[in-house]
Amino acid sequence: MNSLLDPILIAELAALGLGTGFLAGLLGIGGGMLMVPFITIIMGHRGVASDLAVKMAIATSMATIIFTSVSSVRAHHKRGAVRWDIVRRLAPGIVIGSLLGSLGVFSLLKGTVLAIVFALFVGFSATQMFLDRKPKPTRQMPGTVGQLSAGGAIGFISGLVGAGGGFVSVPFMTWCNISIHNAVATSAALGFPIAVANVLGYVVSGQSVQGLPDGAFGYIWLPALAVIAVCSVLTAPLGAKAAHNLPVKKLKRVFASILYLLAAYMLWKGLQG
Repeated sequence: MNSLLDPILIAELAALGLGTGFLAGLLGIGGGMLMVPFITIIMGHRGVASDLAVKMAIATSMATIIFTSVSSVRAHHKRGAVRWDIVRRLAPGIVIGSLLGSLGVFSLLKGTVLAIVFALFVGFSATQMFLDRKPKPTRQMPGTVGQLSAGGAIGFISGLVGAGGGFVSVPFMTWCNISIHNAVATSAALGFPIAVANVLGYVVSGQSVQGLPDGAFGYIWLPALAVIAVCSVLTAPLGAKAAHNLPVKKLKRVFASILYLLAAYMLWKGLQG
């Protein structure tokens, strides 16, 4: 238990939380793409097996979204930007897809396979960010079955990579003629059911796993969750303020370049296994 109070560990997690919170506010992205590789590295240095470290990093990253999405949604809701009608229609599919992913597929796949899936997802997301490509609005939101299916896909993919779904849900909504402003705000609201459903699955499916480190609750690593959640909530508003004064388009390209490096690291971890 003393290892959980290690000042170096707390400092590493605090730096990660402060950095991801600021970038989330500045660039409007979730912290999962940053958190997963760095939590994997931190856990690996503390003797956690590579396969398990990847899984716990993905699960812990998702758990932090429960906290960060609440503060983000409040800010968007005050501006009247959240399309709650869309949230209500996508949420059931999101919960089903998330539980299928986190309770079933996530626990069956090896951490090395998940590392490769994560690397490919981040590489794709970085390319979208680098090119600043936005889908052309070509249609309206689909009917009930279509939105149930779309929600299922968003929840399922998010659960496998430990992200809040913004890189899937925002393009989907803008493609369906929802304004980018509303799509980003609505995506923030969708992050909450995505996170809650997936975290439930990670906790249940991780109960029987052998070799979990101190402070584990299923696949969730509680020390990282606590420190990162507190620190990221502190710096997210600072990032949002800075977004009005800094060249965000140029910063997105710099950040995309960093994501390529992190994707390459996770791909190497996956192929190594």
